[in-house]
Amino acid sequence: MLTGFALLTACGVLTACDGGAEGDKEPTGPLTASGTLEQLASKVDCEPNLQTDAEEIRQANCTTGDGRYVLATFATDRGQREWINEANDYGGSYLVGRKWVAVGDADVVAALRGRLGGTVEAASSHHSGNSGGGGNETGHSGHHGS
Repeated sequence: MLTGFALLTACGVLTACDGGAEGDKEPTGPLTASGTLEQLASKVDCEPNLQTDAEEIRQANCTTGDGRYVLATFATDRGQREWINEANDYGGSYLVGRKWVAVGDADVVAALRGRLGGTVEAASSHHSGNSGGGGNETGHSGHHGS
């Protein structure tokens, strides 16, 4: 499916996938943050507006001086990667850490990276006409009608 393609587009768009958590080659940002949704939100002065509170994912909307974005934490690395692969259909920029993602405009993600560390990934725009996302980053949780 799209798994291989999405991994290829995720690695190397704006940064290499060479273990960026070490920080040796990227002195401009902090080591990648970790913690709960609330702990991560606190690091970026966000009062999280919780949208999803499930065992496998916790997702909140944030509005700060940096702008609007979605902050999500995941129970597993696999769950995180599956979410990012699906979210790629909506476009946008992603700041990715271990078991967390922040999604927003490129300038917002760049500002957040200065405080959270992580790796910036840019979604491919190959499905821009059919997803129905309309640029609404809150649609990433996969609402498909049956």
